[in-house]
Amino acid sequence: MKQWPGKVYIVGAGPGSKEYLTVKAHSLITKAEVLIYDALVDESILQLAPANSLKIEMGKRGGKVSISQSRINSLLVEKCQLGKQVIRLKTGDPFIFGRASTEIQALIEAGCEFEVVPGISSALAAPLVAGIPLTDTVMSRAFVVLTAHDIEALDWKEISQIETLVILMGARNLGEIVHQLLRHQRIPQTPVAIIQNCATPKQQIWVGSLGDIVQKTYAEYLSPSVIIVGEVVRLRDYLQYPHPNNMVREKSEAKTKIAPLANKTILVTRSASQSSKFSDRLKQEGATVIEVPALVVTPPSSCYNLDQAIHNINSFQWLILTSTNGVDYFFERLGEKGKDSRALAGVKIAVVGKKTAESLKTHGLEPDFIPPNFVADSLVANLPETLRGIKILFPRVETGGREVLVNELNSQGAEVVEVAAYESSCPENIAPEALLALQNRQVDIITFASSKTVRIFCYLIAENNNKLPVDWLENICIASIGPQTSQSCQSFLGRVDVEAQEYTLDGLIEAIVKWVRVISCPDD
Repeated sequence: MKQWPGKVYIVGAGPGSKEYLTVKAHSLITKAEVLIYDALVDESILQLAPANSLKIEMGKRGGKVSISQSRINSLLVEKCQLGKQVIRLKTGDPFIFGRASTEIQALIEAGCEFEVVPGISSALAAPLVAGIPLTDTVMSRAFVVLTAHDIEALDWKEISQIETLVILMGARNLGEIVHQLLRHQRIPQTPVAIIQNCATPKQQIWVGSLGDIVQKTYAEYLSPSVIIVGEVVRLRDYLQYPHPNNMVREKSEAKTKIAPLANKTILVTRSASQSSKFSDRLKQEGATVIEVPALVVTPPSSCYNLDQAIHNINSFQWLILTSTNGVDYFFERLGEKGKDSRALAGVKIAVVGKKTAESLKTHGLEPDFIPPNFVADSLVANLPETLRGIKILFPRVETGGREVLVNELNSQGAEVVEVAAYESSCPENIAPEALLALQNRQVDIITFASSKTVRIFCYLIAENNNKLPVDWLENICIASIGPQTSQSCQSFLGRVDVEAQEYTLDGLIEAIVKWVRVISCPDD
């Protein structure tokens, strides 16, 4: 049997966000060439894959159209035979209701190398995050995990005798599950918990009993969820503690704790290399984040001028850095030329923005000056010395940068040497997840951290305009990091709804949270 050069990893994606991945799964996903995944795999996990990897969604979500199992098998074999490292991502654990055996048989028959990587099943994770132990020396000496996907195939007489039940894929059949358990001698007072979207910012919990859980959840959409039936549900009153981010919405209590951005989906438009920390902060506030790389940051077409400036670095009195990209690429080139931060001993450094200052500190340097309001245009008016005759080095983006700063410095008599330190360009396509979310009107907020991201995002939208509703932007909040970005939003999108008071990413998050609170409680 022929052995093909590629390899397929059948990987458990765990119950929710990327924090619940195994270390091995995380490592494999970051190196994937092909990612074949089920619909319920969390977006934060998909974003770990390389930007140039091929991502193919298979569906596998109740009530939604899915790719046939035979087609999935064929895809795995096909990509493996092309010599690719293929990651087959399955929610939870591959061997718990994951149909992994069918795919493995297809790989074996085709002579494809494969490996199975375990994941944490939602059957175990959901009760744990809800504070419900599945076993207890008094209340639960055994538990069973079952799927209610085919409810008629189950022996409810036997199942009802087991102390603790963990039911997957049962949301649509909740009424029938309750009926069968009551019919087979479980008492109406038996506690029930339903955990939806466990281990994600959208997690919600409903607690009741067999007698009232259907009524309590009558108007709710429960999928995907895990249903726990048994006396152990009562133990959560004694074992749970406040969630650190208040991300859990408790449906059975009068007092509800909701993260500020819970149930909000936010598009983050920044360069792919820069978006993760901002996205993580939004997720901490409860948001669902879809990253939309609107900038691809690369080295400049030529480093000749930058190298010359580094060679003559002692001839400059000031170095101006206006972005983390400028810092990163300048110091990377400095190192490649055999120098380090000591070469800047006689040069003062001005930076724009807290993030730029933090990036500079990673190289062991403190800025000599940060302009107020964290905008480049205020640098000239506030620089603490006369500019006439001062020689300034300005490593910047190769194309598309604003000229106001340089013109103002020159008008004050400074000699500004501009050198290309990096280039930022438009990606070839808009992220498929973002396009799908816009098509389905699932986006609540779009964030912009620069004028260039506004322009490029609008270009990507124009390229896909025929795939979007005419009024796709109507109910979406446009959030800007500052005045110049807001001006671009007005020019290209016709409006701006939120502008950060402090022109930083933290300031932008603060402004978004404030806006959400105002629209949620307009009379407060």
